[in-house]
Amino acid sequence: MKPESSNIQHITTEVRRLIAQSRQNVALAVNASMSLLYWQIGQRINQEVLQVKRAEYGKYVISSISKQLMAEFGGSFSEKNLRRMVQFATVFPDEQIVVSLIRQLSWTHILALIPITDPLKRAFYIQICIHENWSVRTFRERINSMLYERTAISKKPEQTITNDLDLLRSEHQLSPDLVFRDPYVLDFLGLSETYSEKDLEASIIVELQRFIVEMGTDFAYCIFCSILTPFW
Repeated sequence: MKPESSNIQHITTEVRRLIAQSRQNVALAVNASMSLLYWQIGQRINQEVLQVKRAEYGKYVISSISKQLMAEFGGSFSEKNLRRMVQFATVFPDEQIVVSLIRQLSWTHILALIPITDPLKRAFYIQICIHENWSVRTFRERINSMLYERTAISKKPEQTITNDLDLLRSEHQLSPDLVFRDPYVLDFLGLSETYSEKDLEASIIVELQRFIVEMGTDFAYCIFCSILTPFW
């Protein structure tokens, strides 16, 4: 007795899902292992360089190690990449934080974070990126567009920023300050000092539309629900 074609299709769909999930798990594991390795390499080089405390010695160490590693393991260990690993270990010296980070962000995401010197700004981008599941391309676009500076949270006291980010990390809740931008950044809105109220309203509407897209699906859904609530 042959099984029904619909049953076969159902089984095939389920098997496809299992294969895709397994591949995803493998990719995540490989990324985490690779990123941790890069951090460990950066930390070890840092330890050696800090013992001598000479910039020239640091360049020599990285150059020498790179030549040997590239000959054996390929271009991933170029001088440029080794410097990135050193930066990674410098920016994130705590291994526990690194272990948590690499489970959620790819190495390419981490490379986009390294140049950010402000710890709170960096924490903001980490949590928003994880919450919205941004691609690397989107992540870089948000950083380059100065999203952090354009949110109300950037004007708040340090402890307030920390508390809001902790809330997002632990309970996945976006506070209003993490979402809404400062409407008085006239340069960003493209307005001169002598703007009309109509110009301000139009600029804010345009920026609000763009911002809803930037902040992702969760925020857009909240806005949608708030609009429809009076009619339910």
